[in-house]
Amino acid sequence: MQTDIDPRSLIGRKAFDRDGAKIGTVDEVYLDDVTGEPEWAAVRTGLFGRDAFVPLVPSRVEDDGLRIPYERALIRQAPGFGVGRHLSPEQELQLYHHYGLELPAPGPSPQETPGDSGDDAADGPGVPAD
Repeated sequence: MQTDIDPRSLIGRKAFDRDGAKIGTVDEVYLDDVTGEPEWAAVRTGLFGRDAFVPLVPSRVEDDGLRIPYERALIRQAPGFGVGRHLSPEQELQLYHHYGLELPAPGPSPQETPGDSGDDAADGPGVPAD
């Protein structure tokens, strides 16, 4: 996704699959705990639908909408976790596997300081953007 986009500006945008079919509307954006970068979006998939989590990388903002480069069926089958809550590492791992994405490179945990000899931990799970 373009890095110059304010994650809050994505909320309310229409979301489309790789073929241009409308999937729904972006309900919420989740930021990576460590980097603070937008990582996931929750897309409301219908009037009485649920929110499907979609990866923001490699998605793109096009023509005032969010283009998600996956088939509509795959997006609608994404694990549902409800919105407004912190994504756990296990939930995020499920999403990476669902979309066939490569896991992020390990990085320092939020508790570590530079030069700390603590364990390497994966980037933290996403949190909703305010």
